[in-house]
Amino acid sequence: MAKETKRVLMTGAAGQIGSELAEALRKKYGRDNVLVTDLVRPPAALAEAGPFELADVTDRAALDGLIARFGADTIYHLAALLSATGEKNPQKAWAVNMNGLHNVLEIGRARGLVRIFSPSSIAVFGPATPREMTPQDTVLSPTTIYGVTKVAGELLCDYYVRKYGLDVRGCRYPGIISHQTRPGGGTTDYAVAIFYDAVKNGRYTCFLREDTRLPMMYMPDCLKCTLDLMDADFARLKHHSSFNVTAMSFSAGELAAEIRKHIPAFEVRYEPDFRQAIADSWPASIDDSAARAEWGWKPDYDLAAMTKDMLAALRNRQAAGTLGG
Repeated sequence: MAKETKRVLMTGAAGQIGSELAEALRKKYGRDNVLVTDLVRPPAALAEAGPFELADVTDRAALDGLIARFGADTIYHLAALLSATGEKNPQKAWAVNMNGLHNVLEIGRARGLVRIFSPSSIAVFGPATPREMTPQDTVLSPTTIYGVTKVAGELLCDYYVRKYGLDVRGCRYPGIISHQTRPGGGTTDYAVAIFYDAVKNGRYTCFLREDTRLPMMYMPDCLKCTLDLMDADFARLKHHSSFNVTAMSFSAGELAAEIRKHIPAFEVRYEPDFRQAIADSWPASIDDSAARAEWGWKPDYDLAAMTKDMLAALRNRQAAGTLGG
């Protein structure tokens, strides 16, 4: 009988996904059974809602000691430098993304952990990859250091599954949209910032072209997909660390048009910067049929439902004075 998760340690908990995933994991396993870690202290609402420790994933000995003291049997490894940030410091991106992952896998192997989640990204794809309905198994030719580390990370995770029988799982996240925590340096960040500026200012300057179409997912679906994959029967999985997942695809212009259904006077200017070249190397849409077949993935939100929910949540935060400047 497969071992069950009882104690969870998360790295990168202060990030966009980690901050909300931590809350979901604490609801599932109990507040005292989920230790969240990061290089920086997260907002008080997260840090004080359960155990928190400062941790550097590139320091294996310290991380191993933390895992041992807490008695963690499962790791959600989210610590990483994202695409736009990584291009500004490729050496640091490699050190954090690759050395950090290798440390987690080695600790998992040595300690016989139950399960490890290590997310990948659509950044693994590149100009040679089919842009429409990008297949599960296809050419991986990224043009960013973030993408390079994610390809290498997928291969390394799968190696640990084959070589050591370590249960490592991950999915290729598309752009993730949320209203609780702002993203941290990715190329799809515009799809979050545009909502904030629409509510606060009624206008937004976009760093991508109007016709730039990318795969996206709303945070509730991101959490659902992550937890469902980790709960899936290992015997059903033909893939492990590289599942394509998506919920919708839209262009910057299509998102702006959807927002105007709720805020008719909303204005957008398009001033593409260095992130445009990154976006142009990524898929416009994703084929996630492997995830649907192997563990029953199915999103709940489309563009219209997500936009309505995002704007309502941000307006509530604005009314409460918690939206920020």
